[in-house]
Amino acid sequence: MSVRIHFLDMPPAEAIEAKIGARVARLARFSDGIQNCEVWLQSPHGHHRRGPLYGLRIRLTVPGEEIVIEHQPETDDVYVAIREAFDAARRQLEDYERRRRGQLKAHPGAPGDASRRRRVLTDRERESKREMPASVDRTAASLERETIGRLS
Repeated sequence: MSVRIHFLDMPPAEAIEAKIGARVARLARFSDGIQNCEVWLQSPHGHHRRGPLYGLRIRLTVPGEEIVIEHQPETDDVYVAIREAFDAARRQLEDYERRRRGQLKAHPGAPGDASRRRRVLTDRERESKREMPASVDRTAASLERETIGRLS
């Protein structure tokens, strides 16, 4: 997997490069299909209410898809911005892996659905369950045995 880090409007910093490299290595645990990773880190630009904020963009190339994360953090700490952006990348990568493996949740009633949801009976089915068949003849003795069985 190739990793490229681009610093926009700021000088490269080894500590930041090391942190991004460590985060990319952690992403590799979630998918061994990552072919390419590019990270753009934009220098803080003044915001009149929040102060200087870093911009972060990550592009992951995986088989058949490209995952892009653009993150504008709420804090002015570059390490927090890196952590939040890579957490978002991890979540999207996990979703990609689930789709690739076919581990999506089936909707109720879909072919192959093994859910334990009850099927709602129609009015006709409900009425037929209420009617008692004529072949069932409950005598007083059988009702008495059932009652005694419940009490003991």
